[in-house]
Amino acid sequence: MTKNPWPVPEPLLAPDVHPALAATARAASRAYQEARHLHTRAELRAEVADGADGTPTMRVDAIVEAAIAEAATNAGANLLSEETGFVDNGSAATLVVDPVDGSANAAAGVPLSCFAGALVLDTRPVEALTVWFDTGRAWSAKAGQPTPFRTSGRTELRGASICAMRPKRGTEDAWLRLANAVDRIRVLSTTCLETMLVAEGSVDAFADPGSDTHRLMDLIAALVTVPAAGGALLDLHGRPLTFDLDLTRRWSGVAAATEALADDLITTVLG
Repeated sequence: MTKNPWPVPEPLLAPDVHPALAATARAASRAYQEARHLHTRAELRAEVADGADGTPTMRVDAIVEAAIAEAATNAGANLLSEETGFVDNGSAATLVVDPVDGSANAAAGVPLSCFAGALVLDTRPVEALTVWFDTGRAWSAKAGQPTPFRTSGRTELRGASICAMRPKRGTEDAWLRLANAVDRIRVLSTTCLETMLVAEGSVDAFADPGSDTHRLMDLIAALVTVPAAGGALLDLHGRPLTFDLDLTRRWSGVAAATEALADDLITTVLG
């Protein structure tokens, strides 16, 4: 079988999600469903362009982002996305969106990919929404307001269950230090989804151990959601995560159940 036959459900959104975020999330899920129906796995993972962030664009990304761009325009919001870059619709509100986080998973049919976006007013992220495509599960949060879900509250790495990016060239030693310090480590290949698992307490932390892979749209939803759930979202080297149209900027994101756990994780990674 060369296509993924499983349906993509409608997102299970809270009633108070901002209409622009809700519209783009629903458009993303519907577009991904259509993409899986029309295209084989090989076609979905084919690289069809170079994105605005400097990385190749898979067909699955292009299809979903096109639907998101239309929804954002209809909602009257600007859009900042990894493939298209900045779309100026003359609004003070900008949607910073990762159309398909975990693109390789999404193309292959591995059910670990998501839509993630944040609403930014001028330069301040005020609301975030992440939708797990294959389940419809959604996490929404507003800056400065507590969420109904909470982190695990863990304060130290010993005994922790974490997610991490795969070890990349130059990060192998840091990755092994982290793996040896915890009870369990998972590599799911979808940062936006993994940080939501931190926010809801399913895992204790997530980390990029120094590869500087993350772009703004990989972390901005977590920047709102993880602190609202009682956790911490930091860069490994202490660089501030701020709204910027420059998609060449990179971070090594760390999401943790508590600031104490984040400190312990960062100290371990840096050696």
